[in-house]
Amino acid sequence: MNSTQTTTSQEKKQNLFLVCGLKSLGQHCIAVLKEYNVKVSAIDDVQPEYWEVPEVPSLIENLIIGDCRQPSVLEQAGIRQCRSILLVTRNERMNIEAAFASRRMNPHVRIIVRSDKQNFTELLYKNLGNFVAFEPTHLSAHAFALAALGSEAIGYFTLEGQLLRVIEHQVQQKDWCNGKSVHRLNLTTRRILSHTPVSSQPPTQFYEWNPEALVQAGDTLVYIEVAPELALSEQYPGKSQPFWWEWQQFVRGITAKNLQQQIMRFWQSYYQSQNQIRRIATIYAITVLILWLMGIVLYRLYYPHISLQEAFYATAVLLLGGYGDLFGGVKFTSQPQPSDYMPWWLRLFSLGLTLIGQAFVGVLYALLTDALVTSRLQFFNRHPPIPQRNHVVLIGLNRLGQRVAGILQELNQPLVGIDTTTLDQSTFPKIPLIVDNANAALAMANLSYAKSIVVVGDDRMENLEIGLMAHAINPAIRLIIRSQDRQFSENIAPLFPYAQVLCGAALSAEVFACAAFGENVLSFFHLNAEIVMVTEYKIEEGDTLNGLLLSQIAHGYGVVPILYQKARQHNYSLMPWDDVKLNAGDRLIVLAASSGLQRIEWGEMLPRLWQVHIEKALTKNAIADGAEKIASITGCNFTTARQWMNDLPRVLPTPLYKHQAQGLVRQLAKVQVLANTIFIGQ
Repeated sequence: MNSTQTTTSQEKKQNLFLVCGLKSLGQHCIAVLKEYNVKVSAIDDVQPEYWEVPEVPSLIENLIIGDCRQPSVLEQAGIRQCRSILLVTRNERMNIEAAFASRRMNPHVRIIVRSDKQNFTELLYKNLGNFVAFEPTHLSAHAFALAALGSEAIGYFTLEGQLLRVIEHQVQQKDWCNGKSVHRLNLTTRRILSHTPVSSQPPTQFYEWNPEALVQAGDTLVYIEVAPELALSEQYPGKSQPFWWEWQQFVRGITAKNLQQQIMRFWQSYYQSQNQIRRIATIYAITVLILWLMGIVLYRLYYPHISLQEAFYATAVLLLGGYGDLFGGVKFTSQPQPSDYMPWWLRLFSLGLTLIGQAFVGVLYALLTDALVTSRLQFFNRHPPIPQRNHVVLIGLNRLGQRVAGILQELNQPLVGIDTTTLDQSTFPKIPLIVDNANAALAMANLSYAKSIVVVGDDRMENLEIGLMAHAINPAIRLIIRSQDRQFSENIAPLFPYAQVLCGAALSAEVFACAAFGENVLSFFHLNAEIVMVTEYKIEEGDTLNGLLLSQIAHGYGVVPILYQKARQHNYSLMPWDDVKLNAGDRLIVLAASSGLQRIEWGEMLPRLWQVHIEKALTKNAIADGAEKIASITGCNFTTARQWMNDLPRVLPTPLYKHQAQGLVRQLAKVQVLANTIFIGQ
């Protein structure tokens, strides 16, 4: 999508935006649009009875009650003067028909439609132009899925086939980053987004950190990186971690002091992760092994003339039900039968071996039968077994739930789905499903050993009830609850601090509003209670981004460039360097909060409050090298930079952002030029 053309801020504030549909999503869209300081009109077929966002009535310039498909209603709302129209009613057919009417009346208006018909909307984009469609459930599903992962990753998205993830990491004493300056952590595969010292509050603005600060244990780092691989626990979807991995972790954790504790913990972990038949089989197997060893020892001691091999096989025969074979005429050697001289206690022990062995054989048959029946049912049902631990329990397989399940599957996260109605088996062939009421389903979902529970049903009160039941069963579980009402979310969030209550409409409204200004939103994630959007720009002449260095864009607008592609070239750069200058036709993808997108929309950059004082060049070659560094970081031409270097000491006349100034001083030091920064702000 194209970035906005440069006009004055006052002209931008007079832009008119039209929102059709005043249910939850429409109200949140109006609230977000007004943060851009623009005029907003609205159309709805009935007078809203309930304002989920109480301030919305005072934000609307003109409210029209009528059918948004009617030209007369659109005319009354000012469609010919509109910059964008957001069609977000719950009737998808109405939205599409209103899009046709809007395009006919205003060929230049940008149309944002709420629709889930992807193929159809792609055709509409090609024919209508300046058109984009979103489905709120698809947008909010990412937030629910990421919250359920319960790891340091707070965002996942794919660019040009590369999986990128956003990590929020609390620094430990022996971490890779401890003791380093923040700017040294930036690589071609990683960009720092935020650094919060242990004794400080999170920054109020996105992309605000001190490049010279030292990272210490307890600090919080947020960074984006190209994902090298998924965690080990994500390599076994639909099942618990393999036995060999648990055994390896058990062995690594053993010390002289905690040997007994580790053995008990390993046994409890194994015991709790197995079903009843397998637990009985394990106990019987251990018992049989002990009795087998006891039998070998006793027979060898009582009959020293027999070999160890004969004692071994004699005990095995007894365990397999061969009591009559041994004591009914079969001799160990040419000597008289053992029963003639065997004491009563050893004969009774031999009988016990046979009885226990027969019972063990019965358990083995039961285990084999259970495995065969289970495999047959799985063959017909084509659903894997319910995970035993470290999985996500997803309650509610409506459209949102299905989308959340799909995202978790893409990330190889084990999960189990729960719903009260039977679903088409082909919908989730690789996900174990439980069809039952919440009370019964939670008992079958191994909730005590689950990582997270996501409740996305359509009834917010029922979602809360299920969430509280789940927390009572497992207080350590991550609880994510869906709410369709922002006020409801704000009311219950302080009462249940262990729960994340997400309102899908509020999440989606940011994307709809951003798209209304011409931006292409690819994905988004949450950072410090703020929505950060992955936004794509196609640079044109007159854009507020055209002709700027990436460092100026990053620190002037408060955004993070993560992909750059030069015009008419197939190659692209992930995590591009700051000295790249944008030109018309280039493609840029950035991470940006709403405030950063607003600044780009208005062309209002943050003030440059720093300058660089150059003292001297230590060598003759340093003059040319220093001029090259100055030209690349400040954006001036090399001839001007060389003139500055020939007249030292001096203060460079070009004001810079703090990151630019400090970066220039570091680069000059590498080429034997002494310099320091000067703060020129108030």
